[in-house]
Amino acid sequence: MFKGKKVIALGERDGVPGPLIAECIEAAGAEVVFQKTECFV
Repeated sequence: MFKGKKVIALGERDGVPGPLIAECIEAAGAEVVFQKTECFV
């Protein structure tokens, strides 16, 4: 499903962080072009 796709991974400080999302997406075959963890308060 993600093979060959480019993904932007936005994580949340109190939820799932960006690097964890990026790692999972890369394992699914996508290329993470940007990842960031923010505080959405």
